[in-house]
Amino acid sequence: MASNRPAPQAAYIPNDDDFGGYDQETWQGQETWQEWNPTEESVRPVRGRHRVHKKGGGGLARSSTVLGVGVIAAVGAGGIATAQDGKAPVSISMPDLGAVTDSLPEAESLPGVGSLISDDSAAPAGPETVTAAAPLTAAGVSHTDAQQGATDAGEALRARIMQQAENQQDQADDAVRTAAEEAAVKKAAEEAAAQQKQAERKADAQAAAKKKKEREAREAKALAERRAKLAKSYALPTSSYTITSHFGVAGSMWSSGHHTGLDFAAPTGTPLKAVHTGTVKEAGWAGAYGYRTVLELNDGTEVWYCHQSSMTVGAGQKVSTGDVIGRVGATGNVTGPHLHMEVHTAGGSTVDPLAWLQSKGLNP
Repeated sequence: MASNRPAPQAAYIPNDDDFGGYDQETWQGQETWQEWNPTEESVRPVRGRHRVHKKGGGGLARSSTVLGVGVIAAVGAGGIATAQDGKAPVSISMPDLGAVTDSLPEAESLPGVGSLISDDSAAPAGPETVTAAAPLTAAGVSHTDAQQGATDAGEALRARIMQQAENQQDQADDAVRTAAEEAAVKKAAEEAAAQQKQAERKADAQAAAKKKKEREAREAKALAERRAKLAKSYALPTSSYTITSHFGVAGSMWSSGHHTGLDFAAPTGTPLKAVHTGTVKEAGWAGAYGYRTVLELNDGTEVWYCHQSSMTVGAGQKVSTGDVIGRVGATGNVTGPHLHMEVHTAGGSTVDPLAWLQSKGLNP
């Protein structure tokens, strides 16, 4: 294959025909040629390929254009144009283009061009050296593709597409993994919150139970203290006794059909005491009750002492807790000596004497 470098062109020497012909008689005796310097007005700028526009007629215009082109070609070939027939050489002055050419890059350094230009200095002597151009299939192959072993443009494109697909798949996998991790974190947080709420509810229940227990303990303690205090202000009606009949027991021996009081069986003459501070409302005979003393307390409650053998107080008398107001007997409707005790509220209702005594801190 021949070298791509253009062969050197021969120097162009203008002849008489290039000047459009001349009259020998006119030019006789003029043997001296003067130096001609081409200017912008006489030489057109060279743009692209060199083209000479012909003008009508011949004349000086056509000759000047051809002469200018010929002189430039001669200078480019490295010589000075000389006229035929022994005429004096024409001296041409050209601007210095060294500064321009020095700033231009070497052709061998341009991408894709260096491989197309053969270096005469490096080519061995002998037959013409053929420089193989870069294969067209390598177009578009980047340095990274070459490092990855892709030397074909189609293969390189395929590799890039596959790499892009892998990157997209990796991104999708990362998104799925991230979503799964976020879901796991959210679920763990919800479970932790539920456990915390359950623990809080359990702690609240335990605290409530503890408070309730403490409150009940305080209430029991307060009740015990109150009963102890009441016990100091209240007293049992007698001593050395035995409970023989309770309140509400049914029987034909009682006119109401049931027992209306609490019976303390004791020997005749056993002292009877005031259960609390109050005033003697009645003291005397009361039929089936025998001798009876009615003690009215400050809240209006009445305590009846029945079947006494004797009485030591009278109506209107003030008594205090523990004062002796009479003695055990068997008067009235009885089967033996005992104290029949009844308790009536301020409204007139009869209540269980045992419960009433217990409410005052006493336990007969």
